Amino acid sequence: MENISSLHTLLHTSRKVCIISHTNPDGDAIGSITAMASYISRRCGADAVPMVPDRYPANLSFIARGSGIIVASEHPQKAEDDIRTADLIIVQDLNDLRRTEQLRPLIEASPAPKVMIDHHLYPDTGHFKLVFSDPERSSTCELLYFILKDLESGVIKRIPAAARLRLMTGMTTDTNNFANSTGPDTLKMAEELLALGVDRDYILDHIYHSDRPERLAAMADMLSTHLTMPEKGISCMVMTADMYKKYRLKDGETDSLVNFPLHIAKVKLSIFAREENGVFRVSIRSKKGWSANRMATEYFHGGGHELAAGGKILIPLDIDSADDVHAYLKEVAARFLRNRTSLSK
Repeated sequence: MENISSLHTLLHTSRKVCIISHTNPDGDAIGSITAMASYISRRCGADAVPMVPDRYPANLSFIARGSGIIVASEHPQKAEDDIRTADLIIVQDLNDLRRTEQLRPLIEASPAPKVMIDHHLYPDTGHFKLVFSDPERSSTCELLYFILKDLESGVIKRIPAAARLRLMTGMTTDTNNFANSTGPDTLKMAEELLALGVDRDYILDHIYHSDRPERLAAMADMLSTHLTMPEKGISCMVMTADMYKKYRLKDGETDSLVNFPLHIAKVKLSIFAREENGVFRVSIRSKKGWSANRMATEYFHGGGHELAAGGKILIPLDIDSADDVHAYLKEVAARFLRNRTSLSK
């Protein structure tokens, strides 16, 4: 409760709060920072500015709408000015400031007190006055829900309705609609929010029932043509920049593709790599007993959760050119499998 009391003091004595999440923001990132911004502006009387390094997926626009969210890659001067003039900075859904990319130097240089709210493993806490870290939570939105509930002495109705919708959305996306990392508190959160009128059908329609034909065609082609299994139990898919352009995809439309190979019984770990801005961004998902986090940490300059993680393949640090990505993934899969086998002995 000491951290809750300290957070309460910071929120109610700050005039301007920047709430920042990670690059390639997902539903948990957008849901958590816009929910926190709504709470701060309505309940604490401060100017709240949610911010992400780059563009979020179009299917999350319904929770970003009206939040005042700043996309730093599109408004770099605005982002810089807001960070420089903030007297409190909160980072959410990330365990390391490196994941804020171009915003990292501004955050580190700010004299404002900093708070971390996150559910990933191994948080780098060096820059933070307060840290709320719980890897057992399904999502940052779940963690934030219980923090806000504590701030309001358990009176959930005091959490603004817009924040409640955003929290439910972020939790739903990070659990893949309750398929992953769901615990008793996840269901308790859902029960309490539904009882207060959060429209789950509205959320599902926007997240899962708003695809463009181009996205479905791209996913079908990737799964039927580009899915490989270089090692027993491991699947890989690679999407180059040219493929992304050919499919006419938009931001966020490849996010769930990594989950589909896990429907195959013999696939225990799925890797999806997409070329973007001179690097390959890597998403990893796994079944219980196979560590997506260890693979991301050891081979892809990343990290995350035991069953869901991400990272990058860097050119030319890891591979000489994009042409080498398939060979690199095959090598990584073989090394991971050998190490996994040796560790289990």
